[in-house]
Amino acid sequence: MDLGLKDKSVIVLASSAGLGKAAALEFAKEEANVMLFSPFEDELKEAQAEIKEATGNEPLYTVGDLTKYEDIKKVVNNTAEKFGTVHVLVNNTGGPPAGTFDKFDDEAWQKAYELTLLSFIRSIREVLPYMKKQGWGRIVNYTSSSVKRVLDNLILSNTFRMGVLGLSKTLSQELGPDNILINVMGPGRIGTARMDYLDKVRAEKAGITVEEVRENTCKGIPLGRYGLPEEYARLTVFLCSEANTYITGQTILVDGGMVKAF
Repeated sequence: MDLGLKDKSVIVLASSAGLGKAAALEFAKEEANVMLFSPFEDELKEAQAEIKEATGNEPLYTVGDLTKYEDIKKVVNNTAEKFGTVHVLVNNTGGPPAGTFDKFDDEAWQKAYELTLLSFIRSIREVLPYMKKQGWGRIVNYTSSSVKRVLDNLILSNTFRMGVLGLSKTLSQELGPDNILINVMGPGRIGTARMDYLDKVRAEKAGITVEEVRENTCKGIPLGRYGLPEEYARLTVFLCSEANTYITGQTILVDGGMVKAF
């Protein structure tokens, strides 16, 4: 299948590691023009080199903070200047801290909002003029399996990731006439640094080892294992490609069958 991504201009946020980096690699394999974004320049350089070595296609990068509007505008402007426009936006961010309701004050709630929801709003606002002008665009917003089944000890994430669903579903209605498709993806247990952190938190809370947490978790996953970042990334690339012509406003989990909710 030809995904039609050759020379398409793609922004992948939070892409120096984890799911973002995996998505950037898969887009590079399809010969897209990829812009990486992260606050960690050393990690960006490393990701850039790894992707070039694996694909022969060298991505560019912009250093910035997702919670700063000026940095979001900078990465979009840089992408348009280097590649001529923006065809694809992959919204991704690290999650807010774990904890229960009584652990967080107003400052923590504000930071979680800015990181997990407002950053997506801002990046979409910046790319839409390019997508509307060309009459074609694809947006994928990364959330969590918690949008289908709430996760204990993650009240900040549970709250604001649901906002991403409301944003995405509403925009799918508004942007359909412009041929801009927008979808949500939620990872289950995918082997990333974020999952390592959450497993450690769960282990400490339960008084067991991280290995026991993972063993117990895998018992509840029909496929019996954690997913690989590249397995998650492949769906991202399809949803953002010319092969996807009629899927919009949807929330799709990549979880090995773990979440039993309809």
